[in-house]
Amino acid sequence: MELRAELLKSIWYAFTSLDVEKSGKVSKSQLKVLSHNLYTALNIPHDPVALEDHFSDDDDGPVSNQGYMPYLNKFILDKVVEGTFAKENVDEFCWTLCAKKNYRPKNGVDVLPDKDAFHLWCLFNFLSEDNYPLVLVPEEVEYLLKKICIAMSVELSCVDMEDFISQEAVQQSGITVWAFLDFVNTGRLTRGMVKDSVTMAIDEVYQEIVGNIIKQGYLWKKGHLRRNWNERWFSLQPSTLHYYVSEDRKECKGCIELSHNCCVEVLPEKEGKRCMFCVKTLTKTYEMSAPDTKQRQEWTTAIQTAIRLCVEGKKSLHKDLKLRRREQREERERRHTAKEEELQSLRLLQWERESKLAELELLQVCARASIQAEMALKDVETERQRRRIRELEVMQLHLEEALHQEMRARQDEEVYFLAQARLLVEEEEKMKALLALQEEQEQYILKTQREKQELRQEMVTKSQALEEAQHQLEKVRASRHRMDQDIAAAQRKLRHASTSVKHWNIQGSQLCLCPPYETRAYACTIRGTKERRRSEERVNISGREEMCLYQASNEDMDCA
Repeated sequence: MELRAELLKSIWYAFTSLDVEKSGKVSKSQLKVLSHNLYTALNIPHDPVALEDHFSDDDDGPVSNQGYMPYLNKFILDKVVEGTFAKENVDEFCWTLCAKKNYRPKNGVDVLPDKDAFHLWCLFNFLSEDNYPLVLVPEEVEYLLKKICIAMSVELSCVDMEDFISQEAVQQSGITVWAFLDFVNTGRLTRGMVKDSVTMAIDEVYQEIVGNIIKQGYLWKKGHLRRNWNERWFSLQPSTLHYYVSEDRKECKGCIELSHNCCVEVLPEKEGKRCMFCVKTLTKTYEMSAPDTKQRQEWTTAIQTAIRLCVEGKKSLHKDLKLRRREQREERERRHTAKEEELQSLRLLQWERESKLAELELLQVCARASIQAEMALKDVETERQRRRIRELEVMQLHLEEALHQEMRARQDEEVYFLAQARLLVEEEEKMKALLALQEEQEQYILKTQREKQELRQEMVTKSQALEEAQHQLEKVRASRHRMDQDIAAAQRKLRHASTSVKHWNIQGSQLCLCPPYETRAYACTIRGTKERRRSEERVNISGREEMCLYQASNEDMDCA
């Protein structure tokens, strides 16, 4: 399946290069030629009958990629046998087709030879994922460029790399092989380098990644028969360790099969050789000598890695590394996604918190406004109550003053009533004395009829006494008149006080307060009215009696 996937990548480029109009379809004649060449490159027996039947002219029109895939899978890829062909020949054939259409260095500057561009194209295909159209993620491009720079013993320019990766097209859809080759052809990567050095570095990386060579280089090897030391070019792959006469690898002198039964051991110096180590298999032990300790360490580590891959059943170190890098990228993406989700959730929580805070602030503002409104209403109500209390206090003062006035008026009235009673008592006494005098006068009148002389003398005396009595009566009347005026003034004051009390009681009832002295004032008013009427009646009776006495005295005087 891995070989099929790698072949499909190269064939896809060949198919798309034949699609001149970029419609996703290729003419049948071109596909027939492509299939014939694939038969040859993959060392598959030709099947001209199936080829003609599938691409017959009965069905007019071009064939799409999906239409060509069934034939490609059934009659070509299913018949591929690994090891019977050179994959490099297939890649070179597909590269020849697609490079004519797509590989055009800018400004006519051809920094890379065609062979180097072909090797980079193969490296790009190897590192790309099985997703079409084929693109390379920026991490894999950086990995490939770092490998080439390490092979050239230079350091990769991070600025140039960042400028290339930060392009908008690269960020959106990834890096295509033609954009990658254009970047290498700009000369930024190989600035100041000789073309041969660049070619050697690209070829080394190509042999390592595409050629599946873990390590290669010169080592001294001890022979099994002649037991002499010969310098050989060793090429280490995951399951084999080949050694050649020279680095052109034309003459292979032998192959060491690696398995889980093999091991690597470091040997001490002997026979004038330093930095020795050996590879032990079930049947033989291969002794070798490296140029220095560093090389020996690198070779022993590389051979142990090849044995580990063989034990794990993996055929390519770089495919395993590619899988690990992809897993690391996926893990980073998962972590990034999880971090983004966490940040999103945190932002959501922050937004909810801010919204809740905003709602809380709004509620606080509303509550503050409502509280302020309630406080304003309460202040208005409080002020109204205060005004009402002040009015009630003023009213209470007026009521108290009216009550004091009423009390003083009642006290004055009582004083006047007492004085009037005394005057009435005196008047009664005077009336009694007057009646007694009248009786005496009548007796005197009777006696006068018998004794006129005595009567006349007595009449003179009595007249003087009567005049004196009348004078005293006039004084009493004047005093009673003054008392009547005082009583009338007291009654007027009493009526004024009663009117004031009634007025303030009415205002108190309007303020929903019961007048504290209404019943008492009303009762006092009634009592004062009754007493006043009794006193007036007594005065009227005494006046009538006095008038009768006066008339009687006048009649007596007339008779006399």
